[in-house]
Amino acid sequence: MNKAQFIAALAPHFNGSKKEAAHAVDIVFDTIVRNMAAGNDVMINDFGKFKKVDRKARMGRNPFTGETIKIKASKKARFLPAKALKEVIAGDRKLAPAPKPEVKAVVKAVAKPAAKKPAAKKVVKKAAAKKVAKKAPAKKKPAAKKVVKKAAKKK
Repeated sequence: MNKAQFIAALAPHFNGSKKEAAHAVDIVFDTIVRNMAAGNDVMINDFGKFKKVDRKARMGRNPFTGETIKIKASKKARFLPAKALKEVIAGDRKLAPAPKPEVKAVVKAVAKPAAKKPAAKKVVKKAAAKKVAKKAPAKKKPAAKKVVKKAAKKK
């Protein structure tokens, strides 16, 4: 599951608003990242612990050449799953049913009957339609046919 799919799964809990769900996800991730960057551990009960780990400098080996190389000290993020999460993944513990989104009753506004349009507009439209109908397409000139016939005779 990627972030977009995660947001789509949370959207029903935010009245179908993906924008609000995305905002909530961004806030949670941002809070975790900021606390880890500050060196604080983030513990979420029955889920796990996010923490920043300092790795010491060490000697390693290049697998292609066999040459020993020095690996610098670094800082890494580490996630330690909680016991409850491990049990659910292993199948030793059944997962509780997923929480269902709250169903809020939406009051729909009663549609008001459309106001009658003034009759003057209808008269104008009808008059314009009659004017268009009266104008017939221009007839082709018979002289053009004579020119074609004369050209045919000359050949």
